[in-house]
Amino acid sequence: MISDSISYWQQTAPIVPLSTDVPHLVDVVVIGGGLMGTATSYWLAREGVSVALLEREAIGWGATGRNGGFVVAGPAGGYTDAITRLGHETAYVVMTDTMANQQLVRQVLEEERIECSYREPGSLRLALMHDEEQLRAEVVACQADGFPAEFLDREATQRLIKTKLSAEIRGGRLKPGQGLVHSARFVRGLAQVAVRRGARAYRTEVQALIPEGESLCLQTSRGPIHAATVVVAANAWIGRLLPQLADLIVPVREQMLAYAPIAPVFSHALSADITAGEYFQQTPDGTILIGGCNTVAPGEDMGVWEMTPLPVVQNAIEAVLPRLFPSLAPLQVVQRWAGLLDYTTDRHPIVDRLPTMPQVLVVCGFSGHGMPFGLRFGQLLTEAVVSGTLPSALKPYRLDRPTLKPWKRA
Repeated sequence: MISDSISYWQQTAPIVPLSTDVPHLVDVVVIGGGLMGTATSYWLAREGVSVALLEREAIGWGATGRNGGFVVAGPAGGYTDAITRLGHETAYVVMTDTMANQQLVRQVLEEERIECSYREPGSLRLALMHDEEQLRAEVVACQADGFPAEFLDREATQRLIKTKLSAEIRGGRLKPGQGLVHSARFVRGLAQVAVRRGARAYRTEVQALIPEGESLCLQTSRGPIHAATVVVAANAWIGRLLPQLADLIVPVREQMLAYAPIAPVFSHALSADITAGEYFQQTPDGTILIGGCNTVAPGEDMGVWEMTPLPVVQNAIEAVLPRLFPSLAPLQVVQRWAGLLDYTTDRHPIVDRLPTMPQVLVVCGFSGHGMPFGLRFGQLLTEAVVSGTLPSALKPYRLDRPTLKPWKRA
């Protein structure tokens, strides 16, 4: 058994070196070396801004390096669900923003020659007996708003998967053109390009942000850093650095495992609602990665800070593929891992200026669905830094939106 301390993605991507000699003064500091922080650093560097990226552990160490590798347009939880939660206008904005992000991913990967196994086979949500009508309704809603989607019957679904479907699979919701990526190679490649373009990257832990007139002093484990603007992209840990956000973000442990490579069976980004929306893909080297099932854990793994896989969840994950595909040959688990996600009550991201500290921009609350936003939000945050004004495109993600409520703490 391979160690559970790192993910398949992290193990199979080159490390980005981080300096420990932190600067005393810089124009912009970005805190967090996941996709959001790295993407923001990249766009800032492209604009010629003096930017320092600070990461406590390693680039892609957190949620970005431990996820399913899906770059799929749309809101968390599906389009019709988001319309109910957030309203039609906001759900529509999320769909258009994430589709714009896909275009940026294609553009940046080509321009910067980042190799991260990116492909766009489409995403396929398997329709089971209990959610077939819901998925059909989502297809209708997407098509009504001009977004590509179709419902496939069982036979058409079977043609996309090279093993027999179980009887409970009734068909599938297909969204063409959706992407899959090697998550760690993506974010680490982006960090390397940002550094080539002039960004600087450091390993240090930020312990406090202290206002100094119109600027900020960052107290870090390697000494103070003074900056005019700070972008905080610290995922589940953001509330520990900024107590103002502690009641809006709750950590949720998400778990995954990897199976030893087998011949090609799955080509799409696949998901199915077995317990809470399980998801899986097969990488170009034949490895199958699958995650989910957190709802079988005590307390649904909410409010948990440990990143160690639980046997009860891992056993549930191992049961998913044999249930859905009974003829699939026995699979060998070679790696297990866990990561922390940053959930909001409305499962909708936060991107805003901190009201109590206007030099600070925050980006968080992706609720397990951050990959579809990374490059677009990095671009918009860069616009906010350069112009000094929050772009109107970020209004649906503001802190003062009516759907964002504090978590009820025990």
